[in-house]
Formats: sequence, structure tokens, C-alpha cells
Amino acid sequence: MFPLRVPLLAVMVSLALCQYYDYEYQPYNLLGPSGPNCNQECECPINFPSAMYCDSRKLKFVPIVPTGIKYLYLQNNQIEEIKAGVFDNVTADLRWLVLDNNQITNAKVAKGTIDKLTGLEKLFFSYNNLTEPVIPPSKSLDELKLMHNQMSKFPSGLLNDKENLTSINVQFNELTSESISGAFKGPKKLLSLDVSHNKLKKLPAGIPSSLEILYADYNDIDSIGAGYLSKLPTLQYLRISHNKLVDSGIPSGVFNVSSLVELDLSFNKLQSIPEINEQLEQLYLQANEITKFDLASFCKFIGPVHYSRLKHLRLDANNITHSSMPPDSSNCLRQASDIMFE
Repeated sequence: MFPLRVPLLAVMVSLALCQYYDYEYQPYNLLGPSGPNCNQECECPINFPSAMYCDSRKLKFVPIVPTGIKYLYLQNNQIEEIKAGVFDNVTADLRWLVLDNNQITNAKVAKGTIDKLTGLEKLFFSYNNLTEPVIPPSKSLDELKLMHNQMSKFPSGLLNDKENLTSINVQFNELTSESISGAFKGPKKLLSLDVSHNKLKKLPAGIPSSLEILYADYNDIDSIGAGYLSKLPTLQYLRISHNKLVDSGIPSGVFNVSSLVELDLSFNKLQSIPEINEQLEQLYLQANEITKFDLASFCKFIGPVHYSRLKHLRLDANNITHSSMPPDSSNCLRQASDIMFE
């Protein structure tokens, strides 16, 4: 049984649909008595003896972790430094390390700490002052969260041996397209990548073909490379809202791929509706500059088996109204239960 408290468990179950999470844990007095194998500054519930809870205690340093601890919670402190030796007892055993909401910089992460954690599966290092990633050597790493830091580079090769990594969150940093070139090509099982709220001018290059979720909202992207999505045959959710996309930057048919379920192009500068695949279910185009409703963008042909599977379409805050829809729209968009113009 894993040492999860209910809110965290709920977040992990819904990971594919959620970008954020919180650690509003139970009051300490509900944890029960602490076991004997625990640092005195923390709590290790007898019911979960492999977990050490050191969160929200105004700690300045990471305490020494005793033998047997697999799950370490250090979020919401004032930690500025990770000193050498604190993980020496758990280099192969530590599975989860949560360091969110602290004040850690790269210079204060000593050698012989995170770089010795060979069994780590989850590293949560958001809301700190990192300027580049801190990556453990563990090949078991499956989840990496580095949100809300000051990272301006993500050197290529850091993730080359992370064959089990499925989720990466690096939103709210200072990353550019050049600084992440080749950074994510290593994890061959990667399912989810969130690079929102950075300084990208194009979608990340060289990402694994296994990807199912790509979020790149709030960047400076103005174009999509021809054939970009054809290299991602399992991609289902693509969000590129709040960017600088224009019609000339959208190659013909670039979004016409059968794997996509959701496509978000809202808050850009598009003047026409891009061509999509009949299998797409959710399309968000609000707050663009669209002036024409072209039915061919949704259906090349209309017939008993040729029609759009689109269920939700948002076109509000554009320059078209419901009256702009052609007469055959109801046949093409026969499954659309929600089309918004205002």
C-alpha cells in the first residue's frame, strides 16, 4: 500500500487531464504516532513506515533520511540547500522525492545527493529557483515535474537513459526552442509533455512517437512544421492556445491526423478554420480572427459514413455568427452537440 493521502492520489489518477496539483494534506495529528525510524524533524506514520513527511515545517535544509524511507515529502518549506550525504542511506531505495515550494538553486544542490538516487520514480521539483534541470541517474524515473522555476536551458542527453519516463512538466520557465532542442528525444515511452508558459517559437522537435498529450499554450509559436503531427501517430490532445499562429504558418492538412481527439488553437491570429480530421471530437478556435465558416475544413465528403465526429466547437470571439454556417452543416456536423458563436 502506497503512502498516499487522498488529494494526492486523486491528482495522480487524473494526471492526463490535469496540469497542476496541490499538497493540502491532512493535519499532522491525523497521521498517528511516528515510527522509531524517522528524523526527529519529520513524521513517519506507523501505518506507512516507508514514508517520511517533512512538509510545511520551515526547514532550511533537507534532513538526513534514515534507512527504509521510500517516500519523502519536503514541500512547502524554506529549503535553500541540499547537503551532501543526506540521501546516503536511501540511494537505491528512495522512490518519491517531493521538493516543491522551496528556495533551492542549482548551486546549492551538492554532489552526492540527487545524483546518487538510482531508484527514484517521481521527482517533484516545482516552485524553486532552478536555472536548469536536476536529473537523478535512476532509469526507473517515470514522472518529472519542474514547473515554476527559472530554467532557461534543458541540455540534450539528460534524459537519454530514462526509458520509463512517461510524464514531463516544465511549464512556467524561461525555455526557448533552441534551449530544448533534442531535450526530450530520449524517453521512448513518454506520454505527456507540457511546455506551456515558456518562450518557444515552435513546437518541440525530436519528441518520441509515443507521445499522447502535448501542451504548448502561452508561448510565441507562429507556425507548425509540415508533417509535424505525422511523426506523432498516437497524439490525442494538442493545445497551442495563446500563441501567435497565423494562416500562413499552418501547412495544408497539418492537423488532419486521425489520432487527435482534442485540438485547442484558441487565442491566436487565425483568419480561417484549418482542415481537421473527421475523427476529431473537440475543437477550440475562440478568440481568433476567423471570417468564414468553410465546411470543407470539417468534411471533404458528406455521406452515411463520411461526416465529422466533432462534438464541441468553439468559435466565439471571431468575426462569424451562426448564420455563417452553410446549409449542409447539419449533415457534416451531425454529432456536434455544442457549437458556440457567442
